[in-house]
Order: sequence, then C-alpha cells, then structure tokens
Amino acid sequence: MLSTIKKYAIGAGVMLVISAATSCKKNFAEVNTNPTIVTKPDLKFLLTYSEDRTEFYQYNEWIWESMEHLFRYTQHITSDPYEITSNVNGRYGAFYLQVAPNLFEIRRQIDQMPDKDNYQKMRALTYVLQILHAIKVTDMNGSIPYTEAIQGRYEANFSPAYDSQETLFTTWLSELDAAIAILGNGSLANQNTYGNADVFYQSDWTKWTKLANTLKLRIAARLENADNAKTQAIFKQVMQDPIGPITTDDAQMTYQNVDYLPFGGGGEITYRSARYGTASIVGFMKKAEDPRLPIYFEKNGLVGDFRDTLTKYGATLPAFINPSDPLIEYQGGPADWTISPTVAAYIKNPFVVGNTNPGNGQSRYFLISPINRKFFSPRNNGITDGMFRDLIVSNAESCLLIAEFIQKGYSGSVDTKGTAEDWYKKGVASSIKTMNAVAVVANSTTGFTGNGDAEVAAYLSGADVAFNGTNDLERIYIQQYLNFYRNPNEAFVFSRRTGYPKNTSTYYAREPFNETIPRRWWLSDPGQVNRENWNAAMSAQNFTPNAQDVPTLNSQRIWYDKTAPEFGQGQ
Repeated sequence: MLSTIKKYAIGAGVMLVISAATSCKKNFAEVNTNPTIVTKPDLKFLLTYSEDRTEFYQYNEWIWESMEHLFRYTQHITSDPYEITSNVNGRYGAFYLQVAPNLFEIRRQIDQMPDKDNYQKMRALTYVLQILHAIKVTDMNGSIPYTEAIQGRYEANFSPAYDSQETLFTTWLSELDAAIAILGNGSLANQNTYGNADVFYQSDWTKWTKLANTLKLRIAARLENADNAKTQAIFKQVMQDPIGPITTDDAQMTYQNVDYLPFGGGGEITYRSARYGTASIVGFMKKAEDPRLPIYFEKNGLVGDFRDTLTKYGATLPAFINPSDPLIEYQGGPADWTISPTVAAYIKNPFVVGNTNPGNGQSRYFLISPINRKFFSPRNNGITDGMFRDLIVSNAESCLLIAEFIQKGYSGSVDTKGTAEDWYKKGVASSIKTMNAVAVVANSTTGFTGNGDAEVAAYLSGADVAFNGTNDLERIYIQQYLNFYRNPNEAFVFSRRTGYPKNTSTYYAREPFNETIPRRWWLSDPGQVNRENWNAAMSAQNFTPNAQDVPTLNSQRIWYDKTAPEFGQGQ
C-alpha cells in the first residue's frame, strides 16, 4: 500500500517542489496554463509526499551528520573523527523544498473550498507535521524563514525575513494550540480524512493531538535555559489538556517502509569508518544489566572457547579487560581516541594470540564492540531480510520528559496523573519494549523474547536504575540519553541543553573529550535575492556570516542555547 501511495504522491509532490525551487525563474502564467502540469493534485497524495520526505531525506543525514558527528559528540558511539563538510544540515533544504511546500498547498486548497469546514482537521494536521520538522531545522540553525516562508509561490515574495528563534517558538506554540483545539474537538462533524494516505497515524486525530502536545514538551525542554517560566507554563498546559501528550506505545510516531533503508543495502553503515560503542555507554549498560545492550551493540571476538586458546598459548588479555567479566563479549572504546591510544589501537587492530604467522595456529580477537549494524541497517551488505523502523517521537521520550519536569517541580498543583517515579518507570519500560520491537522488525539481535515484562521489572528494580531519593533527576536524564540511541538530533539537543552525561558524575560519567564540539551548523549566503535579510539575521544572532570553522560554531550559539552548560558540565 505504501509503495502505491508513494508513487502517486511523488508524482503530485514533485511538481510542487520543483515549482517552489524554480519559482523565481519561471513565468507563473506559463506554468498555470501548461496543460501537462497538474495544478490541483489530490490533498491525500500531497500529505503522503511530505510525510515521506521527512524521512527519506535523512539518507545523507544519517551517514554524514548523525554517525560522523552528533552521536560522537554525545558519546553514544566512537569512530574516526572527520572534518565537518557541506554534507551536514540537509534538514534545512529538505524543509523548504520537500516538506513544507505541499503542506502550504494543502491549506491553500482547503481555504478555497466551498465546504472547507469539513476539512478543518485535515488542515490542522499540516501544522503539526510542519512544526515537527521546523523544530529540527532551528535546532542547528537558529533564525530561519518561517512566517514568510513559501510565499514565493503565492505572493512573489522571494526574500522572506528570518524569524528569531524566540519568535519561532512563540509562533509554533500558537499554531500547535490552534491545531490541538481543532484536532481534539470531538464535536466537529462531517470531517473528511486522509485515510491511509496519512502514513503515520492513518488520520487518527487523537494520536495527532497527542503528538502535538508532545511537540510542546519538546519546545518546553528547549526553552528551559532561556525562559524557565515559559517551560513550566507549557508543561502545566500540556498536562491539563484533556487528551494530553503521547503516553502509550501505540501513539508514538514511527515510520516503516520497505523502500526506506537510510544506510542502503550495501556497507554504508560503515562508510568512512566503522562505529563502536563507547566505554561509558557499554560499561553502564553492562553494570545495570540493561536488556537493550545486545540490541544496541554487537559482541566482540571474545566468545566461544577463546579462554582455552588464551590458556594454550599463555596469553593475557589487555589490562583494560577484566578476564572474569561475565559480559566480557561487550567492550567499549574511548570516546576520544587521543585520550587512551592504547585501548583505541584495538578498535581497528585485533588482539593476536598464538603463532605470529596468520592462518597457522594464530587466533585474532577484535575486542571492541561495534554498534549493532543490523539494528541500524537491516539489509547491510546485501542481506535480504529485515526492515528499518524509525522512532520519530517515542512514548519513552514523552514519558521521561514528564518525569523530568515533575522532578524539577514544574507541575505546581496540576494533576500529573502520577509521580516522577511513575512516569520514569513508564518511560523506561516503553523504551526497552520499543527498542526490542525495532530489533524484531530489523531481524536483528533482541534483548528478550515474549512481552518483556519480567526483564523490565528486573531492570527497574536494580540498584543502578531504581529511584533512590539521591540522584533521581540524573537517573531520568541517563534514561533519556539511552533512549535517544536511535534519534541523533534529540540526543544532541538533550546533551547540549542539560550538560549530561556529566564529567564528574559517579553514576554515569561523560568521558574526557579533547575535541571542540560545534553547537550549531551554518546557513550559507542565499544570494542577492535575500542577502539583506540573511545578513540581518546573522548580525542579530552575533554570527560570523559564512563561518564554518568549529571554534566559531562552538562559541557563537543559537538563542535557546546561549545559557546552556558546556557538554559534560550539567548541574
């Protein structure tokens, strides 16, 4: 079904996208009178195209941005460090060329309909999807065109203003509130739907309402360091909403398509560098007996009868490995290879036992655990089974944000329908079960069979996970961090806003990291048509125009990040 829908959606959507991309060069009269051009495509297919594009553009993003940069900075993985190239920040162009245009067109068509009142929920949905991606765009760019975006097509405005980040969040909260009021209104009669053309929720308005409320929680988290009072107000408002945010697994926003393999079917998952678990994340997950450990990481070479081989040749494992470790098959490497070059040497080189002549009584053991390549790339190197399921907005993210805000005292007298511990447990349970379900779909290594209730209960009761009344907020933070293993943008935003994992923690410490970390990307000069507004935005943010060097991208921060802690220096 998805393939059929996508075929027609792309046919309709590409016309609109190309029209937007070339609008400053074409004569609108010619376009509108050309009988070979579709001027009024089906609303359903317009939505499908935008929904698909929020995912399909990420092929380059996963390879060039998420794996090479964001996940290294958060220390979810360790790999070769690479320079930042122009391949990053694909999110920006994708928004204006692939995601937003059709959403604007849907609203325009609805507004012209004589029975437009019957399409109000279809119209409201477009704002939620639009804001979902727009938040991601501003996360790494700061000010962007929004309130005047896409006006080139309809109003010949090819020089849109760049809205400040403060304006963006105010605008998005207003638009989300308006969407929630419509989507959650059960008394609106005779509403048409997208049906199954809505590949995320199949026009389930309640789930779209829940998503909108969870997006408000995302915004609240981003505003915390810049406007704490606003964060608290948003949280209270969300928890008082009759429908509320995502709180069940069936309402989380996921995407799965047989044609969507962000790392392709070859060896792209290891393009330019293989990726491994860091010592910090692998070590903590082992200590806490986390069921997600085999889901997230592959075993190293220390399996089977390796101990017999060591004994036979009188070999001793390197000092960083405890020979009595019951989970010896999982070992992480240093997040920064320059900190521990001796250990880092084993990332690419095996531990050799026996005869020095390869193939003649020699055994070679790779000691550092790679990321689970099939979990991320189900059809890696030509494998023909498994599908990639993306976790766009998870139930665990929503529940753990609620837990965080309650723990910080942001709820006041509002009924939060549970304590911080209650929401923490819900979030952790959802993360474990959801990640296991993703592994099942990928035909990858799972953490358990069955419903997972026993594994979740054991994990939550463990000394390293249970609420203990001492460092409960940090425990919530670390579970958020572990849950974002499949969402690099949210992982980066989390570590940037909180400063966790923390350098000095005795619970889960961030590893030493000498590399300077960029805290944003850059927007290139758009050309003469909009250079004036671009310059004004760069000046207002105190950004050096066109600067792409890491020290500048580290020191010149976006608005909501200005008062955030340094990486690893959370309070």
